[in-house]
Amino acid sequence: MKKTFAALTISSLLALSLVSCSAMAAQKVTPPDTGYTTVQLAQMGQPKSVDWVTVNQIAQQLKGKPPMAVGFDVDDTVLFSSPGFYRGQKEFSPNSLSFLNNQKFWNKMNCGWDKFSIPKKIGRELIAMHQKRGDDIYFITGRDPSKCEITTQYLKNVFGIKNMHKVIFAGTSKTTNTKTPYIKANNIKIYYGDSDTDITAARAAGAVGIRVMRAANSTNRPLAKNGDYGEEVVVNSQY
Repeated sequence: MKKTFAALTISSLLALSLVSCSAMAAQKVTPPDTGYTTVQLAQMGQPKSVDWVTVNQIAQQLKGKPPMAVGFDVDDTVLFSSPGFYRGQKEFSPNSLSFLNNQKFWNKMNCGWDKFSIPKKIGRELIAMHQKRGDDIYFITGRDPSKCEITTQYLKNVFGIKNMHKVIFAGTSKTTNTKTPYIKANNIKIYYGDSDTDITAARAAGAVGIRVMRAANSTNRPLAKNGDYGEEVVVNSQY
């Protein structure tokens, strides 16, 4: 494992916020084709070119550092929520992804179908580690918001969140990364996510982005390439 995160300090995290303009520029750069999908990794093992990290290693790297704010994406990061998305496509747009632009779908997903979302083992491990440290935990999702939602209470219950913040529904945009302002506003130092935009959103906000692998059977296609931005990837985080 490379030592990029091992050298992390609070001061270096704060310094990153001073180069947010550069980070925003880097966000638009197409990454080199160096990452691997979860399917590829299942076939080839763990290539040395990927900067692998375990939950225990993250805990050791943060040892002695004061509590901080950390953030998590929701879908495919801490929850396997494909059942709800699969149902949504079948009901609202069987032959396309246009259901993702349909508020009726988001109302169903946010207000009820999350009860079919399966908590990921890696989500339990990461959240437990950060809670043990006393870190403040935020969830920022790219889902469109609804007037109602059960996601906050569901995450609180399944992961045993002690000091639960309401889930932030950032939505999506074709021109900007909608998660970046929320990561920055809440002074989040580490943000975990499965998508490329999770990594770039974190960096643009002056935070460290750590990749959680998307399950190979996720309905969210194409599968992201883990390690494509040179970020750390959590070992065995696909489930």
